[in-house]
Amino acid sequence: MNSQPIGIFDSGIGGLTVAHAISEAMPNETLIYFGDTAHMPYGDKSKDSIRFYAEQITNYLLKNEHCKCIVIACNTASAAAYEYLRDAFKNIIPVINVIDPIIEEVIADDQIKRVGIIATKTTIASGIYQEKLTRRKASLEYSALATPLLAPMIEEGFYNDKISHEIIYSYLAQPELKNIDALILGCTHYPLIKEEIKAFYKQRIKVIDSTTIVANKVKAILEKEGLLSEKRMAPDKYYVSDYTDSFEKTTSVFFGSAINLELKNIWQTK
Repeated sequence: MNSQPIGIFDSGIGGLTVAHAISEAMPNETLIYFGDTAHMPYGDKSKDSIRFYAEQITNYLLKNEHCKCIVIACNTASAAAYEYLRDAFKNIIPVINVIDPIIEEVIADDQIKRVGIIATKTTIASGIYQEKLTRRKASLEYSALATPLLAPMIEEGFYNDKISHEIIYSYLAQPELKNIDALILGCTHYPLIKEEIKAFYKQRIKVIDSTTIVANKVKAILEKEGLLSEKRMAPDKYYVSDYTDSFEKTTSVFFGSAINLELKNIWQTK
């Protein structure tokens, strides 16, 4: 299985930030990325719908693309579907989410006493970050804020400009995020506005995103399972469930270089 690809999926193209970090950390690995652009954003979908989409994507990546592990490069899908996928594919392939590696990073840092969390409505409403932080480190204080405008703002290309500045600063000025010493970026889109967020806090707090953290976690799991590839065997593939020219143009921003998207319809009747 070592030469088989790593499967990565997201509700759209934001997960390409994680895919790029994985590619950088493990250049010998082949990636198969699936962006469910037909159903984006997941942030306003029900838990049952997200599980349905996530299971069908995982089945496709496993059976059709023969992936050796699955990375859920989406906080909303990680919150709604990770445990379901983990149990459904137990003893078949490793399933890795983007939330647990961040939790591990936060609780390991004794300098963090109060952490803020920003994410989609569904991720915040799930309480998953709050529950995991409390269970793993009861002394840690936290506050959470849903920031539903940020992901679509970034998808539309608004970042590092006046519009993004106003929206970001409006959210970060909310009382929930006062007096924090770290901020979790609970969406794979948010690394693209990380510098703007740092600027708001004048570099005084630790801003934590999932990209490098998750890439290192995937590498560690594959190494433990004896699944690291010694040589790249095939080119990467990038699929979307709905295609527009804007997706193609935006991918280079999320991935850091130009990639080609391929339309792929995998859906069965719900």
